[in-house]
Amino acid sequence: MAIRTRTRILIGVGCLVVITGVYGTLRETGALAVLQHPDQVRDWIEGLGTIGPLAVIAAMMLAIVISPLPSAPIALAAGALYGHAWGTLYVIVGAESGALLAFAIARILGQGVVGRWLVGSPALSTFRSQNALTVAVFTARLIPFLSFDIISYAAGLSPLHTWRFAMATLIGIAPTSFALAHFGGELGSGDMSRAATTVLALGGLTVASVAAGWWWRRRTSARSET
Repeated sequence: MAIRTRTRILIGVGCLVVITGVYGTLRETGALAVLQHPDQVRDWIEGLGTIGPLAVIAAMMLAIVISPLPSAPIALAAGALYGHAWGTLYVIVGAESGALLAFAIARILGQGVVGRWLVGSPALSTFRSQNALTVAVFTARLIPFLSFDIISYAAGLSPLHTWRFAMATLIGIAPTSFALAHFGGELGSGDMSRAATTVLALGGLTVASVAAGWWWRRRTSARSET
């Protein structure tokens, strides 16, 4: 059942108030500054003891939903504290949950308006293709320097099915999440040669992702011209 305009406005105002309140609280308490430094994030999470993994997941969710919050220091700290496997798992759970939350917010508030606009725009038919949108989200997730939160919100405004978004996000974030957690673990071990190898691998992943995105756009353009 469609959500009424008044309900959408109330939800939007509520989301804005909550996000602004959380961001303001983090800034006033100094937590925002802490989240920008992996060492301080690690010390904070370590001090929480057994609920540390939950803090990693919650912090990753906040970093996805609230754009100014950085997520990389959290992922690095998770790898340093919990190792490659568990650190990656916590990062993925948090990032996936945050992405789905941002997707849902955008879908509830604005997808109907954007959907009606796209219906009358034949030139934007690519944005109505489920396969093209799924590949676009997957490719974007592979590129570390692209804004994770903007992609999530933008996907929520598109006609992309939720399960496709969840799948593309989950598969796409796994390599980068592992690389960051692995790098954090290597930094924590003090072995700088292994840490440098991880940096090179992450750079290679970025180059490969950009190349894959370029190849896909070229292939799509070629198909449209035939």
